[in-house]
Amino acid sequence: MSEYKVTIGLEIHAELKTATKMFCNSKNDSDETRPNINICPVCMGHPGTLPVINKEAVKSVLKVGLALNSQLADYTEFDRKNYFYPDIPKGYQISQYKFPLVTGGELNGVKITRIHLEEDTALSKHKDNYSLVDFNRAGVPLMELVTEPVITSAKDAAAFAKELQLLLRYLGVSDANMEKGEMRVEANISVSKDKTLGTKTEVKNLNSFKVAEKAMLYEIERQTEILEEGGQVVQETRGWDENKGETFSQRTKEGSADYRYFPDPDLPKLMISEIPEFNSISLAQEIPELPGERRRRYLETGIKAESAEVLLQNQKLSEVFESIISSGAPAEIGANYLTSDLIGLMTADNNKNVTDKGFKFTHGEFNSLMRMLGRGEIGSRAGKDILKTMYEEGGSPRSIAEKGGLYQKSNTAELGVLAEKIIAENPSVVEDYKKGQDGALQFLIGLGMKETKGSANPQTLGEIFKQLLV
Repeated sequence: MSEYKVTIGLEIHAELKTATKMFCNSKNDSDETRPNINICPVCMGHPGTLPVINKEAVKSVLKVGLALNSQLADYTEFDRKNYFYPDIPKGYQISQYKFPLVTGGELNGVKITRIHLEEDTALSKHKDNYSLVDFNRAGVPLMELVTEPVITSAKDAAAFAKELQLLLRYLGVSDANMEKGEMRVEANISVSKDKTLGTKTEVKNLNSFKVAEKAMLYEIERQTEILEEGGQVVQETRGWDENKGETFSQRTKEGSADYRYFPDPDLPKLMISEIPEFNSISLAQEIPELPGERRRRYLETGIKAESAEVLLQNQKLSEVFESIISSGAPAEIGANYLTSDLIGLMTADNNKNVTDKGFKFTHGEFNSLMRMLGRGEIGSRAGKDILKTMYEEGGSPRSIAEKGGLYQKSNTAELGVLAEKIIAENPSVVEDYKKGQDGALQFLIGLGMKETKGSANPQTLGEIFKQLLV
């Protein structure tokens, strides 16, 4: 299989986070559970209605283009993409064909072909022997990004999609929640034995990164087996069956001619450079620090790559880490406690102790705890206990440490008495240590830490045991 060349191009749709739909003033609300509530004559395609372009949606796509170092269009227009399906109330979809808003650009080393703007379709819900259509989603602004066919593995394709989701969230243009259908991945996959591109198949509506990677791996294997057996791959659109773990044929792949594109006569042509809100200099001022830039900055502090990714994905944790950096508190210790202990507490209680304003403790109190750990004033066990109290109840780490007697004990006389007691109570462990079993020493230190509720300095305690056991 290694002799075959895999080529993947992605088409990714993301619903934009605007107040209203793309061409009307119906509410854009992905959390609405009641069917057919956010609708009007325009998005339902009633005769005689006229669409109006949502400026905020256009602006959102232009911001994505700037973030990807793409070329923003000077001239753009909207087209009608004609096809008949129950989820298209007008019998056509308003999209963009020859003149997309954005061309070129790059993300994660993957070159971008174009980004255009269109309206989403309604949502079909299939029952046992009938189907229902919810038009709440019909007309929601939908950004479609198309990559060049330059991706060579399913893993890299999934990584690109994850990075795009992160970028959209940082820009604030889309929540891009795949489980809610706000971001959908479609993969064009081909396999060949030489440098030419093979016949591609498109796998549509992949609704999670895991599913997308599984579907692409399956399709690569399926096409390879066909070629190995001397067959030919058919260009078609395929779906993914999660229960069977395989793709299945849906229909023969359409070409652009099948959609009979033509400019929408009800919408004006746009000269982007003539619209003040769309000026690239003005838009650039609204671009925040992007995920790639923040990732590099975090790694420069010395934290692990895995920790950096967790922080990038979680705004609340990232805010705390930013305060750690600015205050000079130990970054590596802070990152470990944020991405292991604090996120564990958040998961355990389903974020109940996290509000819109943040945690019950202040950033300064968390940084103080990190300094206490860095200076050896408290041990790791005490640090975890203090953080748990801060998370659940709030409070200063010093007052919590004092109240609980959690400051690290380094008094050799006091610890010496404790060590002698432990040695006397554990003669078999002492014998193991004298036989050269290093684990015995760690066991004795563990007993001492337990006895002092984690407040003993483990290094000091270890040295005392070694001296007494000579």
